[in-house]
Amino acid sequence: MTGPDTPGVEELLRAHAPRVLGAMVRRHGDFYGCEDAVQEALIAAARQWPGEGVPERPGNWLLAVARRRYVDLVRSEAARRRREDGVALATPAAELLAPAADEAAEQPDDSLALLFLCCHRDLSPPSRIALTLRAVGGLTTAQIAAAFLVPEATMAQRISRAKQTVRTAGGDALALPAGEDRTARLAEVRHVLYLVFNEGYTASAGEDLTVPELSSEAIRLARLLHRLVPDDEETAGLLALMLLTDARRPARTDPHGALVPLADQDRGRWDAALIAEGVGLISRTLPRGRVGPYQLQAAVAAVHDEAESAEATDWPQILALYTLLERVAPNPMVTLNRAVAVAMAHGPGEGLALLDTLAADKRLARHHRLLATRAHLLELTGDTAAAAAAYREAARRTTSAPERRHLTERARRLD
Repeated sequence: MTGPDTPGVEELLRAHAPRVLGAMVRRHGDFYGCEDAVQEALIAAARQWPGEGVPERPGNWLLAVARRRYVDLVRSEAARRRREDGVALATPAAELLAPAADEAAEQPDDSLALLFLCCHRDLSPPSRIALTLRAVGGLTTAQIAAAFLVPEATMAQRISRAKQTVRTAGGDALALPAGEDRTARLAEVRHVLYLVFNEGYTASAGEDLTVPELSSEAIRLARLLHRLVPDDEETAGLLALMLLTDARRPARTDPHGALVPLADQDRGRWDAALIAEGVGLISRTLPRGRVGPYQLQAAVAAVHDEAESAEATDWPQILALYTLLERVAPNPMVTLNRAVAVAMAHGPGEGLALLDTLAADKRLARHHRLLATRAHLLELTGDTAAAAAAYREAARRTTSAPERRHLTERARRLD
C-alpha cells in the first residue's frame, strides 16, 4: 500500500468507478444492484484509504468489496422474498464471490456503455445527470445533492427512481448501440455532460456563482468520452468548448465573490494551458468539414480567449459564427447571443431590434438573461433610466444570488 498521505484519492476513485461497475454488471447482469454495491465500495475506500493507504491494486480492492456488498444485497433480497413466498436464494454466495477470470484492471473499458445506459431515453434530463454523476463519475449521493442544492434524501430518491426506470425498460445489461441509434444516444450523452458543465460554470441557484466540482467532473467525463470516440467531431468540440470556457473561471469573480463580466475580467488570470489545449483541439477538428453546434460554440469561445483585451475582440467573426450556429441549431439563447454580437459589431440599436423578436418566444420571454441583455444594450445607447429598470427586473427574476447582486448593483450605478 502507498502511504496514508497519498494525494488524489478522490480522483483515483472516480477513475476506477466505471471500470469496476462495468466488471460487476458484466458478471451479474444487474445494474440496479451492482451500482449500489459499487457505490458502497467507493464510500468505504474514501473512508479507509486516506488513513490506511491506497492498495497496490485499487481496482481489485474496490471490486472485491463491491462483490461482498452485492452478496449482502442479494441475501437481503432473498430473505425478504423467502419471508413473502418461500423462494430460496438462487445463486450461492460462494459462486457470487468466486474470482472472475479477469479482475478489474483487466476488464474491458465499459465507460461508454455505462454512459449510454445512464443517459437512457426513458429518463428525464435531471435523472440522467444524477445517474451519470453517480455511476460513471463516482460521486456520492451527498456530493451530487450538495452540488444541486437539494436534500440528500431527495437526490437518493431521484437516483433510485432512475435506476428502476432503466430496469423496467430492460436496460440493465451493458450493450453498445449501433448505427443511427448509437449516433442519437451519443448526442444525448454529450447533452448531459454539457448540462453538468453549465450548472458547474454558472450555478442556476444558490449563493455561489460556480460549482467547480461539477464543471471539473464534466471536463473529466468529456475527456473520457473523447478518448472513447476520438473521431467524433462534436465530442471534440464539446471538450474544446468546456476547456476554453472553464479557462476564464478564475477571473469570473472578485476576491469577495462578486460576478465580474467578461469585458471587465483580468485576462492575466485566465488559464493559458487550458486555452492552448482548447484552441489546439478545435483548430484540428473544424477542418474535418462536419461542423456542429458544439464546435461552433467552441470557435466563439476561442475568439474571446485569444483576444488580448475586450476592445480587441473580433466581433464580426463572432457574429458570423453565431449566424452559422443559428442555422445549424436554431435556439432562442443562440439568437440572444447573436443580438449581443450584432450590437458590438453594428451598434446597440440593431442588437435591440433583434432582441425584440425574442419577446414573443415563451421559452425566453420572461428569462432574466433576456432582460439583462436588454439592459446592457440600453445602457450602451445612453438610455440609463430604461437600462436601470431592466436591470432591476432581471435581478428579480434570477435565482442566482451572485447574479442578483451584480444586476442590482448595475441598476444602482445608473440611478
